[in-house]
Amino acid sequence: MQFFRGVMGGQIAGPQPSGAETIQKLCDRVASSTLLEDRRDAVRALKSLSKKYRMEVGTQAMDHLINILQTDRSDSEILGYALDTLYNIICNDEEEEQDESEDENAQKGADDLGAQFTDKFIQDPEHITLLLTLLEEFDFHVRWPGVKLLTALLKNQGVQVQGIILVSPMGVSRLMDLLADSREVIRNDGLLLLQQLTKGNAAIQKIVAFENAFERLLDIITEEGSSDGGIVVEDCLLLLLNLLKNNSSNQNFFKEGSYIQRMKPWFEVGDDNSGWSAQKVTNLHLMLQLVRVMVSPVNSPGASASCQKSMYQCGLLQQLCTILMATGVPADILTETINTVSEVIRGSQVNQDYFASVNAPSNPPRPAIVVLLMSMVNERQPFVLRCAVLYCFQCFLYKNQKGQGEIVATLLPSTIDANSISAGQLLCGGLFSADSLSNWCAAVALAHALQDNLTQKEQLLRVQLATSLGKPPVSLLQQCTNILSQGSKVQTRVGLLMLLCTWISNCPIAVTHFLHNQENVPFLTAQISENLGEDERLVQGLCALLLGICIYYNDNSLENYTKEKLKQLIEKRIGKENFVEKLGFITKHELYSRAAQKPQPVFPSPEQMLFDHEFTKLVKELEGVITKAVHKSTEEEKKEEEVKKTLEQHDNIVTQYKELIREQDAQIQELKEQAASMASQNEQMQTTLTQQLSQIQQHKDQYNILKLKLGKENQSQPTSQGEGSQMNGLQTEELSQLREELEELRKQHSLLQTQLSDKVALISTLKSEAAQTADGPAGGSDNTELLQELEALRSQVQSQSTEITQLKTERQDLLRKAGAVSSDTVPTSDGSLDAAKMAELEGRLAAQTSETERLEEELKRLSGSRAELEQQLASSTSTVAILQTERSKLQTEVQESKKEQDDLLMLLADQDQKIHSLKQKLKDLGETVEDEDDLDARDQTDDDDEEDEDED
Repeated sequence: MQFFRGVMGGQIAGPQPSGAETIQKLCDRVASSTLLEDRRDAVRALKSLSKKYRMEVGTQAMDHLINILQTDRSDSEILGYALDTLYNIICNDEEEEQDESEDENAQKGADDLGAQFTDKFIQDPEHITLLLTLLEEFDFHVRWPGVKLLTALLKNQGVQVQGIILVSPMGVSRLMDLLADSREVIRNDGLLLLQQLTKGNAAIQKIVAFENAFERLLDIITEEGSSDGGIVVEDCLLLLLNLLKNNSSNQNFFKEGSYIQRMKPWFEVGDDNSGWSAQKVTNLHLMLQLVRVMVSPVNSPGASASCQKSMYQCGLLQQLCTILMATGVPADILTETINTVSEVIRGSQVNQDYFASVNAPSNPPRPAIVVLLMSMVNERQPFVLRCAVLYCFQCFLYKNQKGQGEIVATLLPSTIDANSISAGQLLCGGLFSADSLSNWCAAVALAHALQDNLTQKEQLLRVQLATSLGKPPVSLLQQCTNILSQGSKVQTRVGLLMLLCTWISNCPIAVTHFLHNQENVPFLTAQISENLGEDERLVQGLCALLLGICIYYNDNSLENYTKEKLKQLIEKRIGKENFVEKLGFITKHELYSRAAQKPQPVFPSPEQMLFDHEFTKLVKELEGVITKAVHKSTEEEKKEEEVKKTLEQHDNIVTQYKELIREQDAQIQELKEQAASMASQNEQMQTTLTQQLSQIQQHKDQYNILKLKLGKENQSQPTSQGEGSQMNGLQTEELSQLREELEELRKQHSLLQTQLSDKVALISTLKSEAAQTADGPAGGSDNTELLQELEALRSQVQSQSTEITQLKTERQDLLRKAGAVSSDTVPTSDGSLDAAKMAELEGRLAAQTSETERLEEELKRLSGSRAELEQQLASSTSTVAILQTERSKLQTEVQESKKEQDDLLMLLADQDQKIHSLKQKLKDLGETVEDEDDLDARDQTDDDDEEDEDED
C-alpha cells in the first residue's frame, strides 16, 4: 500500500509523476506482484484512471488485464475490476468520453479510439471465448461488467464479434441464459446485448429464436405490463423486431408457435386519454411495427396470407379496428394503426370483407371506409394521416374485385342515396376540390378502384356529374379532361392523368369514349409539343403516355382517330423521336424510383407526392409497347395483324386438338380405372378360390380317412363270416358280439350322415362365395375341380349304400344260422334242458328279432338321407354350370375392353402424326412452333394471360 500511495501522489516533496508514468508503474505491479491483494489494488487503481487516461490505460494495460482474466479466475473482485477497466477504455458513451466544450472532431477521435481498442481486443478470438466463459459466473460483480463489455464490443465491431460468437460452442446459448437471470439489471442489459448481437445476422437470429427467445420475451412483456410497461418492454420489442424483420424462417416459426395469438392483448386499450404516456406510445408503436413485419408486402405471398388468416381468426384484426375507431388515440398511434390495418387486409378477401363491415361509433353509424375517406380529403388533417388513409384504401381494393365494384357502385345514378355520404361522393368531392393534395389522393384512390378490372372501367363510363344549374350533366371522364385543360396545379394534373391512363388502359371502349371528345387529342398534342419548364416535363410525359395508350388499345371504331391517323398526327405535330423522348420523362423523374420501391406512399412533403406505386408498374408495362406501336409502319401493322390471325388460327387448331386429347385422356383414364378395378376383383377372386381349394383339400383328406376306415370294416366282415361258418352252433356270446357289431355299424352310419351334412353346408358356402366372385376369369378351372370332387362324393355314397346292402344280407344269414342251431340243439338235449332255459333262449331270439327290425328301419332312414344328398349334389352341379357360363361372359367382356384400348391407341397415334405434319407445315411457313412442354405450360395459365399474350 505504501507503494500505491507513493505512486498516487501521497508524498509532499519531489516532482509529481505523470499519468502515463503512474499507469506504467501500476501495470508493472500487476505483472510482477505475487500477492493477489497487491494485484487487486493495482487493477482497482487502473479502473479509477481508465476514464481520464483512456489512451494510456488502453495501450499499456490491456494485455495485463486480459492476463488477469485468464489467471485470477478464482477471485471475483479482481475480475470485476479488470472487466470494468476494459469496458471504460472500449466504450464510447458520450457522457463519459468528452466534455461539452470539446468539438465534434475530438468526439470522432474518441469513437475511433474505442474501435481501435476493440480491434486490438478481438485480434485473438480466444478473448471473446474467455468473456463468454466468464458470463457463466453467477457473481454479480463478474457477470454484469462482462455483459456490458461484450455489448460495447458488439457496438464497435459488430460483424467481427458476431462471427466469433457464432462459431463458439454454446456461445449464443450462454447469452440467452441472461434472460433467465433473476437480477433485473443483468436481464435488462442482457436484452441490450442480444439486440446488438442479432443486428443484421440471420444465422444468429435463427439460433436465438430456436433457443426459445420468443417465449421468454413475450413472458417478460406480459410481466412488465405489456403496452403499459417501461423501457424493458421497449427493449424486448426491439429485440423481437431484430429477430423477425426480413427473416422468413423466424416469421414462420413465430406463426407456427401460435405467438401471433399472444399479441392480441397488447392492443386492448381503452378510450382514456390520460393513459397515453410517452413510453406507452413508444411501446404501442413498436407493437404495431411488429404486426406489420409479419404481414409486410415484401414477404412471400403465402407467408403473409397465412399470418393474415391467423390475425383474423384470433381477433387481432378486430382489436386493431377498435383502436382505429376509438376516440382519444394519439395521432401518431392512429396513423401507424391505419398502416397496420392496411397491411393486415391487403390481398386477403376475408379480412377485406370484414373491414368493409366495420362501422364507426357515430349516429347514424357510418362505414369505417367512409370515415377514413373523409379524413383523406380534409386538408386540415395531418399529411402523414392522409397518406395512411390512402394506403389503407389502396390495400382494401388490392386484388378485391368485390370491393372495387362496391366503390364504383356508389357513383352510379341508381345507387346514390341523397341522405347519406358515400365513398364515391367523397372521392368525387376530393377530385374536384381546391386542394391539390385532395385532388391527387382522390384520383389515385379512384384509379385503384379500376385496377385490373375491365368491368368497373366500363361501369365508370356511366357516371354523370351535374356541374352547375341549368347545364346538362357531363360524364366523369369528360370532367377530368376539362379540369386538365384549365391548367390547374401540377399535382392535380398529374393525379388526373394517372387516373385517365389507368382508366382507359386495356379498355377499348373507354379509349373510344375519350377520343369521341374532339378536344382531347388536340389538347394532348399541344401539351406534348410545347417547350415548357422542368415542372411541366412530367405532365408532358404523362400526356404522351395517355396518347400512346389511345393508339395501342384503339379498336379503330372512330374513323377520324384510328391508329394510323393518330400516328400520322404525332409524326406531323410532335415527331416520333420527340414523342418517345417526352414519354421517357416519366421514368427519369427522381420521384418515380422512390414510388416504385414499395406500395406504401411515403413522402417527405405534400409537394413530392406525385407517383403511385401501382402506376409505376403500369408505366413499366406500357412504355416499351407504346414506343414500338408508334414506330410501326402500316405494312408492319398489317403483317402483324396477319401474324396475329395466323397465330389465332393456329391456337384454335391447337386448342381443338388439346380438347380432343383431353377427351381421349379422360377415356383412357376411365379404361385404366376399369382395368384396375377388374384386376382388383380378379385378385380378390383368386384369393377366395385359393381359400376354397384349401378347404376342399381338407375335405378330401377327411374323405380319404373315412375310406380307410370303411376298408378296414369290409376286411373284418368276411373274417367274422368265416369264423361263424366254422362254428358248430351259435352261442350266446356270438349273439352278443353280433349285437355289438350292429351297434358299431349304426354309429358309423350316424358319423357318415354328420359328415355328409357338413359337406352340404360347405357346398352351400362355396355356392355363395362363387356367386360373389363370378366375374373372375380364373374361376372355371377351380369350379371344374369342385365338380369332380362332388362326383367323387356321389360315388363314395354309392359304395357306402352297397356296403349297407351287404351288411343286411349278412344279418339275414346270421339269423338263419341262429334258427338252425336252435333246431339242432333242442332234440339232442334228451330233455336235459328244462323249460326255463328254453324260455330264456326264446326271449333272446325275440330281442334279436326286434333289434333287427329296428336296424332295418334305420337303414331305410339312411337311404332317404342319401337320396336327399344326391339331390343337393345335383343342385351343386347346376350351380357350377352357371358359374362357368358367367366366367365365359366375363372373358368376352375383357377381350372387348382390350380391343377398345387398342383402337384408342391407334387413334392417338394417327392424331399425333397429324399434329406433327401440321407443325411441319407451320415451320415451312416460317412460324415458330412450340414443343409439347411449352403447350402444356401455356395450357395451365389463366385465360387473361392468354389474351394479353395474343395482344402483345
